[in-house]
Amino acid sequence: MNRLYLPLRSLLAGLLLALFALPASAAPERTPEQLIRQSVEELTGQIEGRRDYFADNLDELKALVDDSLDDIADFRYIGASVMGRYFQNASPQQRSRFVETFRQTLIDTYTRGLVTFDYRELRVLDAQRAPRHEDQASVDMEVVAMDGTVYPVSYSLRLSGGEWKVVNVIVNGINLGLTFRNQFDQAMRDQGRDYDAVIDGWSPELAVEELEEGGDA
Repeated sequence: MNRLYLPLRSLLAGLLLALFALPASAAPERTPEQLIRQSVEELTGQIEGRRDYFADNLDELKALVDDSLDDIADFRYIGASVMGRYFQNASPQQRSRFVETFRQTLIDTYTRGLVTFDYRELRVLDAQRAPRHEDQASVDMEVVAMDGTVYPVSYSLRLSGGEWKVVNVIVNGINLGLTFRNQFDQAMRDQGRDYDAVIDGWSPELAVEELEEGGDA
């Protein structure tokens, strides 16, 4: 059975916040590990003591997240990955529209969780795996919940335009990119491969709800 259950939504929100804390200018000479480690340190300093404020000012938090997102994640790459085998036959307009829809729904879905997520510790592991390719890397860390439960997390990064950007996250063995891709594939089957209908009805929350309900992980 899935070990994440209800904490998953809040955990993902906290991980997204860790991404939003990444510095806007990620120089390639800074290693991916240094980048993630710095984001975690900034996160602990920025969110503590401001939860109540952001809870009452969600629009301000959403705008902050929105402004920071493009500097952190390669959403064109992520969008193509989520669309998977359907990307090839989508029109340029449909591809762009899905990327923007994915981006906006992700912000809307998890902004609220950013002010409720609680944790004991965020720690980037000292021992990291050697990258297989010069333009790809992964950074492993652990999120320690208040009850002591440890959630392993792995960020996948890609060197794009001279900057390291996050392209995927694996939480407790659950590959979020693959989860969203499976959701898109199922939606295309259900909608008779109607791209516009799938894009109009897209909600990343549906994939998370499925994981929370249980199943193998």
